[in-house]
Amino acid sequence: MDCFKKLMLTPGKGICYSGFRKEQQPGGLYPSYEEVKEDLLILHGHWKYLRLFDCDEHAELVIKVIQKEKLDFKLMLGAYIVAEMNNFNCPWNAGVYSEEKLESNRLYNQNRINKLIELANNFPDIIFSVSTGNEACVEWTDHYVPESRVLEFVNQIKFEIKQPVTFCENYVPWLVKLGKLANTVDFISIHTYPVWEYRHIKESLSFTKENYYSVVNKYPDKQVVITEAGWATNSNGRGINPENVNEEYQKIYFEQLMEWTEKEKIMCFFFEAFDEEWKGSPEPLEPEKHWGLFRIDRTPKKAVCDLIINQKA
Repeated sequence: MDCFKKLMLTPGKGICYSGFRKEQQPGGLYPSYEEVKEDLLILHGHWKYLRLFDCDEHAELVIKVIQKEKLDFKLMLGAYIVAEMNNFNCPWNAGVYSEEKLESNRLYNQNRINKLIELANNFPDIIFSVSTGNEACVEWTDHYVPESRVLEFVNQIKFEIKQPVTFCENYVPWLVKLGKLANTVDFISIHTYPVWEYRHIKESLSFTKENYYSVVNKYPDKQVVITEAGWATNSNGRGINPENVNEEYQKIYFEQLMEWTEKEKIMCFFFEAFDEEWKGSPEPLEPEKHWGLFRIDRTPKKAVCDLIINQKA
């Protein structure tokens, strides 16, 4: 089934974009106009669809650069909603909060949703869809939000904007508990990470296909988009065997994933464009820091070396 046709979109590659560089992070120092411009010019002509995780000042700057520089990008814009319930299953012991904090988070989330609606309505020519959150219902999350609350957000947004509305989540919750949400969103967005689930590169694509088609088969009347799929290039052993991650393996997974999704006309956002130093623990080899196709200094890794060489030629 042609996902692009169903969503009334021109076929094109998608990538997750977050432009935070050294000593930058959400809520702290944000990238400048020139830094975002540099990033988007690197990506321009190779990726048409960008997925942004939050409707913050970084997202607003990305929109400004796209407009001013007349760049051919369309955005899936998210609202990063935070914990509204405690999650005692979070493996890194970060999912428990005071009741006062949870109440404050509920207000914060509503404000985020309102901002998402505002941006979607102000920039309908750039924002092609919106997401009500990211990995907020999976059992291990540190920012748990119950399905009923996400449903409230989805219904509010659908009433106030014209673009399709989704929710970005690991593939497992869609199979076991998010039936009401799946039937309410305009399309389902899944995340699939073979390397996080201890799969070797040789079985990576088959595992991703298994994840994808399991959701497709459960909801045959819904479009399913892959909003995250990637391969890390470093690991300190936390959750990922260091022997399973390097630039060569990332290149293999990237090329196989792109070939399959393009052939089957599946919309797919590769995770991610650039390494992000602020993520995870302070350890330099923390895997969360090393998912980019480009390093933190914007030099290309093996998966995209040819692409950049051809661009300069």
